Amino acid sequence: MSSFAFWKTVLFLIPVITLFTIVLGTASLVAGLFDRTGRAAHACARIWSRLILIVSGTRVEVRGVLPAEGAYVFAANHQSIYDIPILFWSIPRQLRIIAKASLGRIPFLGWHLSRAGHLLVDRDKPGAGILKRMRHLMAEHVSLIVFPEGTRGRTGEVGRFKGGVFLLAIEHGLPIVPVSVNGSRQIMNRGEVTVHRGRVIVTIHEPVSTEGLQRDDARALGDRIKAIVEADAG
Repeated sequence: MSSFAFWKTVLFLIPVITLFTIVLGTASLVAGLFDRTGRAAHACARIWSRLILIVSGTRVEVRGVLPAEGAYVFAANHQSIYDIPILFWSIPRQLRIIAKASLGRIPFLGWHLSRAGHLLVDRDKPGAGILKRMRHLMAEHVSLIVFPEGTRGRTGEVGRFKGGVFLLAIEHGLPIVPVSVNGSRQIMNRGEVTVHRGRVIVTIHEPVSTEGLQRDDARALGDRIKAIVEADAG
């Protein structure tokens, strides 16, 4: 079974997903010439996500209720590269990600991220530009999807949530929506090529307000969000 899954991944999934990325990445770039809001590009990203889940045999069950319209920080655990298409399809809102700047150099995918309004950050030199872009996203009622662990886990346990994103949320008064992803590690684990069919449960928790919090509260806020996320993660 594992041998079949490996060859299916190499001979079918990788070429097909590459094709999806080229076609929809190109569509995203073309849409960006006419739509500076990034909404058309986001629609391309959601189609891309859905197609990947279909061809991979990934079934997603969403639990919980989306918050009212507005700008939020959706904070999720991170176990697999599949978390991105899983969440983009599961959360039908205008979403942008905070990602490392090096992703912007990947053909089609990186070009899409750069043109669609995602926040690509040099972790060594984050700069003040991210603050300006976050204010713009808030004004457009666009939400961020973040992985506060900073990297994908290997064991299924939720790692420490770094405080930087919670500091940004406090400074901008953005509510945080904890999101638990359970099962994505079995689809494609870190360090592996093989993709397996499977079921993923995404639990959307109640928003946590940052109103009245100070910069010094960022670490405690991160710990609180982590505790909520890991209760339904795996």
